[in-house]
This record gives sequence, structure tokens and C-alpha cells, in this order.
Amino acid sequence: MVTGAGGSIGSELCLQILALKPDLMVLFEHSEPSLYKINIELINLCKAKNCNVKIIPILGSITNKQHVENTIKSFGIQTIYHAAAYKHVTLIENNIRAGIQNNIFGTYNVGQAALNLQVENFILISTDKAVRPTSVMGATKRIAELVVQGLSQKYPAENIDQSKNTRFVIVRFGNVLGSSGSVVPLFQKQITSGGPITITHPEVTRFFMTIPEASQLVLHAGSINLNKKCSIFALNMGDPVSILSLAKQLVYLSGHHLKTDESSDSESGIAIRYTGLQKGEKIHEELFIGKKITSTEHPMILEAQESFCEWARVENILDQLKPQPNTSADQIRQLLLKFTEEETSNDNS
Repeated sequence: MVTGAGGSIGSELCLQILALKPDLMVLFEHSEPSLYKINIELINLCKAKNCNVKIIPILGSITNKQHVENTIKSFGIQTIYHAAAYKHVTLIENNIRAGIQNNIFGTYNVGQAALNLQVENFILISTDKAVRPTSVMGATKRIAELVVQGLSQKYPAENIDQSKNTRFVIVRFGNVLGSSGSVVPLFQKQITSGGPITITHPEVTRFFMTIPEASQLVLHAGSINLNKKCSIFALNMGDPVSILSLAKQLVYLSGHHLKTDESSDSESGIAIRYTGLQKGEKIHEELFIGKKITSTEHPMILEAQESFCEWARVENILDQLKPQPNTSADQIRQLLLKFTEEETSNDNS
């Protein structure tokens, strides 16, 4: 089962999983247009390749715990790729409660269901923004990681057959080219319109990888360290890219010039305008919380050796994040960042 099956990463995961020819694949998605699109694409691809994969499109939200459990149970799911998440930094800053419900409690619902129903593998798709987060989105994804870590330790003694315990995996990576909200299509649109290109800060950098490459590595990461209860992997995305340099390259590759070019016509060139960092945005992103990093069998996948959050602590965090009618959005934001700062400090020494 792939949650968020109609999203940028989710849909590519579905396409690559189809090539592995599972008996059945469940597409779990809350957006009807997105679910329709990926379902039709997979059906047509299956027909073209004459494969016998049973594709089940399920319209639903991960915030509906009972629906998630019923789906997993009904189809005997063995592996879950949890890609469903709200990911746009600015939007989540303005919709904090929705971000918490989806990214944190949604992850809890799917992870807990996997544990209860003894699903073999649960892979969480995380983000570099979960490392020392300054945004609500990043904080919700970091706490989602803590939830997964906690669940991996929740019932270790209750199952006599340890092989029936769910194996949890966390995979972190940075921006993917071509995803919704990606800077490349935004810059291209701005160039086509004659500019200006808008950049938050002249020194901002980001990690980038293509969607197919990231998805392929996620699938591979899910097969590493099969005997561990929980692993944290980060994709080796190379050096961070200067967004300013990227914007300039796109201008030149599009056959235009910058307004600042000495040899150009200042009236016809593409201008670059700095808008300032938005709330929660960083100048530079990271992929690891601590410095304890080891290589794996794949050169593009690294494993982080980080402290785990005990389930009792995770449970306390979840209790405090449950909707309270008199709590302001700013108070919730401060609480989120407080929790993530406390848990991050254990790995900084």
C-alpha cells in the first residue's frame, strides 16, 4: 500500500513498484483527481506490459484511523510506503492544526495500524526539513519520525515470534525536481512571463534529486538492514545547490539574459528579485541530526545513528498536541518547536 499515492513521490513509487510485479497494490489517496490520474496510468501501463498486478484505488484520508485499519486488513497488506504528507512550508505555517493532524496523527494512525495488524514493513518518507526544524512543516515531519521510532519499540516483548513485529524504516531526502511547488517549474513560468524571478535570499541552498531517482532509492532503502526494528536512512544527494545559480542558469538556458548583465539590454533582461526568507524557512538544509553516519551497501544511501525517542515520551507529545479549543496557533507552533529541539539535543553531543 502506498499512502499519498497520487503525489509526486507516491505516484512514482507506484510506477516503480508495479515493475516489481506484486500480487496487489493499494493506492491510498485523499485527492480524487490525483487518485484517478495515477490509477488510470497504472492500469494502462499494466495492460501495455501484460502484467497481472491487481490495482486497488482507495479514496480516503490517513486521519481516518478506522478506514486505514480496514483497508490494511481487507487486502492483507504486507508493506506500506507512507508518502502522504502536507509538505509546503508556507501553507502549513498558516494551517498549523491541519499540518499536525495529517503529518503527525496521520502517521500515527498508519503506523499503529501496521503494528496492530503485523504488517511486515513500514517505510516513512521524510524530509531534510525534519532536521533541526525551524518550520511547522519540518517540526511535524520530525515528530512523525519520533512516532515511527517509538512505535518500533512499543510492543517488543508482547510478540513471542519476533519475526511478526513490524519493521520500521525512515528515509530522509531533500527537494525533488518536478514536484508540486518545486522551484524549477516556478522559475520557468516566471521566465516565460518575462520575470522577475523571485528568490527568498541570495545565499539560499537546497539539495535536489529527480523524482525517479529518489523513489528508486527509497525502494532500495526498504530492503537494507532487514533484521533491525527501525533504521533511519538519508539519501546521498550530493552537494547543495545555490538557488541563485540555478535561477541564472535557467535564464541563460532559456535564451534570455539577466538585467544585471553588463552587455545586455536592461529593458529586455530577466530581473531577479529577493523577497526575504518566509516564516520557518532556512538558508541551508541538512540531512542528519548528529555526526554519527555510516555507509550502507548502496553508495547513495547513508544510515544515521541517532537516539530514539521512547514510546512513553512520544505518547506524552501526542497528548499535548491533541486539539485544544483555547490554544492559539502561535502557542501550538512554539510547542512543536520545543518538542523537536528537546529531542534533537540528544544527538548534538
